[in-house]
Amino acid sequence: MDLVPALEEPLKKVLGPATAKVMAEHLGLHTVGDLLHHYPRRYEERGQLTHLADLPMDEHVTVVAMVADARLHTFASSKAPRGKGQRLEVTITDGSGRLQLVFFGHGVHKPHKELLPGTRAMFAGKVSVFNRRLQLAHPAYELLLGDAEETVETWAGALIPIYPATAKLESWKIGKAIQTVLPSAQEALDPLPDTLREGRGLVPLPEALLKIHRPHTKADIADARSRLKWDEAFVLQVALARRRHADAQLPAVARKPKPDGLLTSFDDRLPFTLTEGQQKVSKEIFGDLATEHPMHRLLQGEVGSGKTLVALRAMLAVVDAGGQAAMLAPTEVLAQQHHRSVVEMMGELAEGGMLGGADQGTKVVLLTGSMGAAARRQALLDLVTGEAGIVIGTHALIEDKVRFHDLGLVVVDEQHRFGVEQRDALRGKGKQPPHLLVMTATPIPRTVAMTVFGDLETSVLDQLPAGRSPIASHVVPAADKPHFLARAWERVREEVGKGHQAYVVCPRIGDEEEDPKKKKSPEDEAEKRPPLAVLDMADQLAKGPLQGLGVEVLHGRMHPDDKDAVMRRFAAGETHVLVATTVIEVGVNVPNATAMVIMDADRFGVSQLHQLRGRVGRGSAPGLCLLVTEMPEASPARQRLNAVAATLDGFELSRIDLEQRREGDVLGQAQSGARTSLRMLAVIEDEEIIAEARDEAAAVVAADPELTTLPGLRTALEALLDEEREQYLEKG
Repeated sequence: MDLVPALEEPLKKVLGPATAKVMAEHLGLHTVGDLLHHYPRRYEERGQLTHLADLPMDEHVTVVAMVADARLHTFASSKAPRGKGQRLEVTITDGSGRLQLVFFGHGVHKPHKELLPGTRAMFAGKVSVFNRRLQLAHPAYELLLGDAEETVETWAGALIPIYPATAKLESWKIGKAIQTVLPSAQEALDPLPDTLREGRGLVPLPEALLKIHRPHTKADIADARSRLKWDEAFVLQVALARRRHADAQLPAVARKPKPDGLLTSFDDRLPFTLTEGQQKVSKEIFGDLATEHPMHRLLQGEVGSGKTLVALRAMLAVVDAGGQAAMLAPTEVLAQQHHRSVVEMMGELAEGGMLGGADQGTKVVLLTGSMGAAARRQALLDLVTGEAGIVIGTHALIEDKVRFHDLGLVVVDEQHRFGVEQRDALRGKGKQPPHLLVMTATPIPRTVAMTVFGDLETSVLDQLPAGRSPIASHVVPAADKPHFLARAWERVREEVGKGHQAYVVCPRIGDEEEDPKKKKSPEDEAEKRPPLAVLDMADQLAKGPLQGLGVEVLHGRMHPDDKDAVMRRFAAGETHVLVATTVIEVGVNVPNATAMVIMDADRFGVSQLHQLRGRVGRGSAPGLCLLVTEMPEASPARQRLNAVAATLDGFELSRIDLEQRREGDVLGQAQSGARTSLRMLAVIEDEEIIAEARDEAAAVVAADPELTTLPGLRTALEALLDEEREQYLEKG
């Protein structure tokens, strides 16, 4: 983060080429500065042990524990047919649990001599299961003797830092490398303005780096953490504040709707009144559209809160003002769906220039990658002449060939599937930068919105339109109680009997090639069966519990025309049950579908389950969502499903989701690289820091947009944005 000569020094020079290569390849660390910002994941206290009971499967772990016993076994094998094969089994304990270590062949001699009962050591390896017990095979280890010169020096202080490590480089080797470069921390340039640092009582950066890597007390760790969290929050918020500042300088055409134009005619046609929330959000959007700077707004709304209607009214306002509006959807199914629903909502207003079309109507065209050449040519022509006021499409809209007459507004649906660079590409198609409205149905806690979408203003739609029905959600524990699953299929038949329809969602399609290289051990087979697949499931249901009902499948690898045909039949009520992958997660709207059964629900994330569930209960009949799982009662996966079943509040669920996952996952799927550079900041816990950092950053940027008086901050920012640009290139 801090690019100054001492910290810019390549690790090759300091640690030697072999170690530097592993650090670069496996941990992404290239310079002394990178290594200093590789913080310990946690600290072990001498004499205090890791909880062996909560070790994660398949992860690389470091534990500090004591040898309880060690036994050498001999056995016969193909390599040692005369019973000369050797296996050393060592049991280590920490008071909370036991863990088995195994060593084979020539690898047994050294540990057999060194790992005697009563010895304490650090062990590192990958946790696996053998005979239903946790074990580490051939772990690396470092004895904690406490008397040899080097050991006392290296492990000085009661707190042993445990670093995020890899199989190629154990935590203690990273620790030793950090001790080598720690003196350079004195030269770290401080990115925080002095007044801010002193005003908040934060320690200087060099001191924070020293304390995080070599703490003497827990207070040292706390001081260092609060300082380093501020750095991350502040530098990131300055980057976002500068982007907002730069955007605010751009010119845009103000778009004000005509008093009795297209928007008014559309509002007159609506068979219902807008909710208060929709009116409030529309007012914010129209306010932005009327200014001569481009709008950058994020519209967050629960599944079914009527975001599409709000976006359509904004698009009509722009068409009224002589511009064009483009709506970008993440998938073809969704683009077609949006196109259909917009045309239905607009009626004859969507047939501008056609026979029977309204006088002040406009043309609404669809543009996707799989359209036929003639239809595509016509759509492109309608855009360039301005005949089409509204275009709805997929990534195909971003291609070079697409030209607009006068692009005034871009609406992006389901933001987390579009990067900043794609937004910018579409934005570049206007004569002046168009206004931008980003919609998401994934509720995002306020702080995440500030961190991930910090360059956008936020509007929230949190009421559901009148006439929406509640959705009852239940967890179906298929392994513990198989009769519950049988009952689930009966419930589906009952819903169909009442004239309704149902979805069955599976994690996989089922025609994937098996990877012959992947050999599975019998334990693997028992522990992890492959996720259920759409094609198998549809077959089983049609021949079994749902025999006699119309069952069809829908998944992402079908030809777009086939997908569209399946969706049309389902929307028309000709199909009773649709067995699908998550292609139905966003935007599919069939009000008559009242039941959803999600198979292997534990394989989906919390927000994904919430999105899927939002596909039922869209009409006046109550919805039912059944989450089927084989996970045991006490597992974290079951707790997650219980949380989803317990509340329909997406904002509440998104908090639970974030608390359970690491931030990196949430931020990583967002716009771009810089968001994943949070090493110390926890978006939910550190809500206050982020909010305060945002205010401080806005003030700093307003006073000095170029940061001329803050060289340390400028340097930190360049490093952050460099990382961001690198990520772009990798993604490109």
